[in-house]
Amino acid sequence: MAGERSEITRERAQPSAKPPHPSTGRDPTASFIVCTYNRAEALQTCIRSIEAACRAHASMTSELVVVDNGSTDDTAERLARIAATSSMTITPLVEHRRGLAAARNAGIERSRGHILIFIDDDCEIDLHYLRDLERHYANGERCVVRGGRVELGNALDLPFTIKRSPHRARFTPDVHPGGFVLGCNMTMHREVAMQVGRFDERFGAGSALQSAEDTDYLVRAFRLGIPIEYVPDMTVLHNHGRSTREAIEGLHRSYSLGNGGLCLKHLFTAPWLLRHFCWTCRSAWWELWGGSRFDPEVSLSHWPIVYMNLLGAVEFARHAVMKLPRSPEPDQIKQATRSLR
Repeated sequence: MAGERSEITRERAQPSAKPPHPSTGRDPTASFIVCTYNRAEALQTCIRSIEAACRAHASMTSELVVVDNGSTDDTAERLARIAATSSMTITPLVEHRRGLAAARNAGIERSRGHILIFIDDDCEIDLHYLRDLERHYANGERCVVRGGRVELGNALDLPFTIKRSPHRARFTPDVHPGGFVLGCNMTMHREVAMQVGRFDERFGAGSALQSAEDTDYLVRAFRLGIPIEYVPDMTVLHNHGRSTREAIEGLHRSYSLGNGGLCLKHLFTAPWLLRHFCWTCRSAWWELWGGSRFDPEVSLSHWPIVYMNLLGAVEFARHAVMKLPRSPEPDQIKQATRSLR
């Protein structure tokens, strides 16, 4: 594994990065990678849940890499106090390049574990998370991207950005990859990370396209013949804090923007993504005549999805050609999509 850790494979469009931190002593089996930005309170809760899970399954050696993406609250101070007293190895990092994808790349480079576990800072992991993870990686193939169940952490939040299916499943292009495995609960062996490469920093929260860095990763893995698997355990609780329809619609606009850029990026290498866009256009048309809306629980319209997909494609093209980091202004997006409801 020492040779594997020497350098994470780069996607061609990405800039070069620092090599992984040199290993000292025995490498842990698992590396939790948590990226954070101005969520000090939530981060502390997240870390405590990871510590508890590691104590409950101490036979699996684990470390935690926390990447601060330029927080301006007291994240650094709290993290330093937690790291100084924690029973597990915690490595705090600061990544000044903006965006979740850049932070995740930094976390991969500094981690030492054989299995990488991506958890969002507003999530708590189940006490038996590591037991479930170890069982899946012991009984299944190593070359797989695997994600687990995501439940609401607060019953007052609307049921969005969750994954509750009770059935184990493998991804096929018949379904859209967005949400098949959620980035807030995604795992892979280091060998897979080397094959797929870095997260594309044009995608993800804080970037020009605002989302879809995890979906892009899934598409690239699938193109390489790497299975994408969902398992109904390995549970995390997502405390996303969105209890109003307006908040959910804003998040959904961001997701649709990223998916539009994703469709254009993989237009020739994964043309089945365009098929999903066409299906959305058809659903939007039927919605005008009384057809069902997107997501029965939240009942969102298909029309903003179509509009934001197109806007995302334009933004990706502009960013790719002109290398401009600017994303559409949130107020402009909100105002435009409101007119489509």
